[in-house]
Amino acid sequence: MRPQDVINRPGPDPIDVEQAEAALVEHYPRLVRLAYLVLPPHLGRNRRVLTAHSLVQRSLPRSRTPGVSVGVPLPRRTEGASDGPGYAYVRQRVLRQALDAGIPLRRRAWPKRAQLPPLLPQVWGLRLFPRSGGADELALDQRLSALSGPARAAYVLRGLERMQNAEVAQVLSAAGTVDPQAALAEADTVEAPGTAANGPKAAAANIAALLRSAEFDPCSLQARPTDLMRRRQHAKAALAATAAVLVCGALVGLPGDGWGADGAAAPSYARNPAAERALDPAKTVRVAPDVWKQSSRTDFSVWPTRGNLADDEALLRRALAVWARPGPTVQSSATPATPAGPPMGPPQLLFAGDVDQARVVLLYDGLRVVRYAEPQDGTAGAALDFARVDGADAAAASALVVGRTVGNVRYLTAPWVRKTSVRDLLDPAGEPLPLARTRDGVTDPLNSPAQARDCDSWDAVELRDDVGAHLMTDLGELAPARLTSGPPSAPRDVTGASERARWARTACLLPTVRSNGVRSVNSWSFAEQTLPEGNGTADWLCTRAETWRGTGSRVFAQFQAPSAQKGAPGAVAARAEHSPACGVRDPRVLAGVLWKSRGGNWYVLAAGSKQFTSVTASGGVEGTAEGNLLAVRAKAGAQAELDGRVEGGAQVGALR
Repeated sequence: MRPQDVINRPGPDPIDVEQAEAALVEHYPRLVRLAYLVLPPHLGRNRRVLTAHSLVQRSLPRSRTPGVSVGVPLPRRTEGASDGPGYAYVRQRVLRQALDAGIPLRRRAWPKRAQLPPLLPQVWGLRLFPRSGGADELALDQRLSALSGPARAAYVLRGLERMQNAEVAQVLSAAGTVDPQAALAEADTVEAPGTAANGPKAAAANIAALLRSAEFDPCSLQARPTDLMRRRQHAKAALAATAAVLVCGALVGLPGDGWGADGAAAPSYARNPAAERALDPAKTVRVAPDVWKQSSRTDFSVWPTRGNLADDEALLRRALAVWARPGPTVQSSATPATPAGPPMGPPQLLFAGDVDQARVVLLYDGLRVVRYAEPQDGTAGAALDFARVDGADAAAASALVVGRTVGNVRYLTAPWVRKTSVRDLLDPAGEPLPLARTRDGVTDPLNSPAQARDCDSWDAVELRDDVGAHLMTDLGELAPARLTSGPPSAPRDVTGASERARWARTACLLPTVRSNGVRSVNSWSFAEQTLPEGNGTADWLCTRAETWRGTGSRVFAQFQAPSAQKGAPGAVAARAEHSPACGVRDPRVLAGVLWKSRGGNWYVLAAGSKQFTSVTASGGVEGTAEGNLLAVRAKAGAQAELDGRVEGGAQVGALR
């Protein structure tokens, strides 16, 4: 080793405030990313973003202070070698605070500043979170969330800062970690997606690329509103309280009794006749068990009233009151674009009964399904969930989530469902397992993939009626999403072996569309391509998630090359949001990937739906092919622009 290839300082140099500030400003995005990755995942993405910025901004020293000492000579890294002692000092301060933030609060211990919500920066009225990555980034985030704070820090320092184990142990020890070697050993248990078959250098490069992706970039953010209805209700309540105080103060000063004659104003909300009927449990709409057999409609409006607590007026009164005026302790959720206001009239009672350790009420007002749940031993910790379900047909109205426990979900099925079973989407050849139901139509618990950390299996419920079998899956909302296959003009239920085989490699991509108010997910095989050099045949699929509200659909194109691994997810070639592609209005799609053959050669592969008459690659790779398929030799890392021509001569670009 040459003398200039080692860092060997006799002792730490003092750090000036100006020196630390210069390092912080220069490397601010890098430091915030480091803090975001080390912070505990249970804080939630919005608070992790704000806390990461806060920790970095609080890392400046107050005065001239000793720098970070290096105990032994360490190999010089190609990246970060010129960061200097100012950066090392600020990085250590950020790391210590991020580790402190993961320590649980205790009653007898004085809390550290990092354990409390940040004072600055603050964002009012918006939720901020990094842009979504692909399946590899999602899998890595899930694996990192299972690590302890020091182990997560060790993994990030090795992957993001390119440190060796000795240097990682030294930095962790300086940041207050009691056992750095145990943290390194725990970090070794995490294998980044896509690194198993690569060498150590390629694996390290892949880990670094994943950690530098948009999924973990808290400086490039997306913004979404908070709960607008609740925010508006709080603002109105505050305004009404202020007005009431002013009016009462003025009336107290009037002569006599202080109250004038009633004007033209209607009674207050609590005494409004329509509001009183909506909150009266005796006025709830109850449907008889056989109405659905004669009705011209087959949706939630003909579900019969069921449950052993359907006549419990006290429970129904609490459910209706919380729906109209949820208190600050109520845990409330709503699918996107679902209004969370009170009912406009008496709602329909679908179910009221005991489910696991809770009393559950399901109500329907023609637009929304509302689930109220409270513990059996009291009302503390009540929950209120809203889901938009307007325009449901018989298949979409086949089931609702009636109960959730740790890792499990129960469904309330429609009266026309004759048989229920469970299918593991990752086992396309497996037989469905029977799923028992109570007399009221409540199923036994089954594993909920929406709550699972790993994608080792994906249990979907198969509901069979007089028409056929419908495959539904839990995506974390009240209404399960229906899974279909086929072209956008004629989607069909997943029944054939080939369709189940394609869904087996699509299921693990479903977390990218959960909690989006999804009504159905259709996966369409729009092309098959014979791979160069005799590498078999690949499938090109376009998967489209439609929402109940009609907007906000998400689309991604998949490339499914032959794989010996069971349920190996396809490669996401392109994705789009709010796009008509792969839908009824625009059933066309074009996508491409950079693919490596078993012989080690790289190709740009592209495929379009049947409407394409030619496909062209330009930019880093040049090539044109007649028809809807393209395969062109390329170099590793090459980038190409794709476009094609469809019948009629119009030019159409790739999905994005």
